[in-house]
Amino acid sequence: METNIQTSAQRSAARTTRKSKSSAPLFLAVWALLIGCGVIGTIWYTNQVKAKLTNDISVQTARQITAMQQDYDQQLKQLQTQFTGELNKVQSKVDALNELLQFTKDNTNSKTDNSNKLFSQLNEVKKKLNELEKSLDVLK
Repeated sequence: METNIQTSAQRSAARTTRKSKSSAPLFLAVWALLIGCGVIGTIWYTNQVKAKLTNDISVQTARQITAMQQDYDQQLKQLQTQFTGELNKVQSKVDALNELLQFTKDNTNSKTDNSNKLFSQLNEVKKKLNELEKSLDVLK
């Protein structure tokens, strides 16, 4: 009986060494599988976070672009109204100046001719007056 116990102890010791030898590759395979799943999970999570951030940034950028475009349109309309007002003021001043120039031209043509004629006649009258004075002086 003793031999039976010794051989059983040897067999169980042999089985333990066989199990530990066969469990090491299994342990390494499970460990590699866990590491692989961790790496794949990390990649999937980073892609999800990247997609979310990209989406959030694009939405934020679209809002900012819309706000800037509205501000630009408002400023452009304001400048257009100011420019139109200034242009109308300048146009009214130009029209008034044109009317004044036309009036002056019309008056200048007729008055200048008349004033030139009057000036010429006045000169002639002065000359005749001077001649008459000389004649009077001679007669005296």
